[in-house]
Amino acid sequence: MAKKISVILCTYNRCHSLAKALDSVAVSKLPDSIDWEVLVVDNNSSDQTREVVERFCRRHPDRFRYLFEPKQGKSQALNAGIRESRGQILAFIDDDVTVEPAWLQNLTALLQDHEGVAGSGGRILPAHAFSPPRWLALSGPYAMGGILYAHFDLGDEAKDLEQPPYGTNMAIRKKMFDKYGYFRTDMGPCPGSEIRNEDTEFVRRLLAGKERLRYAPSAIVYHEVPENRIKKEFFLTWWFDYGRALVRESKKSHEVSDLWMIIRRIVPMTLAWMRAFNPQLRFYRKCWVWVVAGEGVEIYRQARSSNPLETKNTANKQRL
Repeated sequence: MAKKISVILCTYNRCHSLAKALDSVAVSKLPDSIDWEVLVVDNNSSDQTREVVERFCRRHPDRFRYLFEPKQGKSQALNAGIRESRGQILAFIDDDVTVEPAWLQNLTALLQDHEGVAGSGGRILPAHAFSPPRWLALSGPYAMGGILYAHFDLGDEAKDLEQPPYGTNMAIRKKMFDKYGYFRTDMGPCPGSEIRNEDTEFVRRLLAGKERLRYAPSAIVYHEVPENRIKKEFFLTWWFDYGRALVRESKKSHEVSDLWMIIRRIVPMTLAWMRAFNPQLRFYRKCWVWVVAGEGVEIYRQARSSNPLETKNTANKQRL
């Protein structure tokens, strides 16, 4: 008999936080009529990840499963998990969050009862209170909590979603992946690249297809706030790669001449950044300059790779 719900958790070299995440999922409370599993996808970890997961498999042999995915990249791991899952409803979390006992039931309740709902997204809150530096806004028009810990909080009322939730707290019907395709493997973090958006890009496909998604405010996960992220360098790198991801997501063909549009955008944006005195506004505007710079780099890369003459010259150099 197929499982009704599969929780898919992809992990890479985070065995300590992974154990906390699995501990919280293990005590999930669902009705006895709901059959569910937890599928942990190890994306080629070199730490004690396998030992941690196998310990949970021994404790809960009918609940936890281990899957090894050697192709590096989160999207590769996600897609492997989708293919191997046994559920008709797939719930996704990351290895650096913890969940409330009612999380899984609250996230998937509408999908269990209403075939017209394609997916859902829950609330993501910081695991502990902290004081951000003066240049970092967590709320208001310059907020960047979504980057720091995938902050997602649309209030206390359930509603239809008009924006994608984050992949660390969402559920999708498995048949949606058959209909719209899987996560794009040219997006999603992997060693050497922080180009993300694999989760939001997929959900935007569902929204563009007029599929209904719901916000589940009572499905709560708590995301760690890593110390190494509370640095300007982290944010600038993230925004730069976000710009690259935007170009990839657009699926448009580009030429080197398109870079003039980037220059025309980046000059006034840089001036606006330099004129700002409020530290939060100043850094926010600086980040958007990095976004446009990332777009320019990706446009240039794509234009060169699609240029037959450039490709031929590169091949000749390699032969020499």
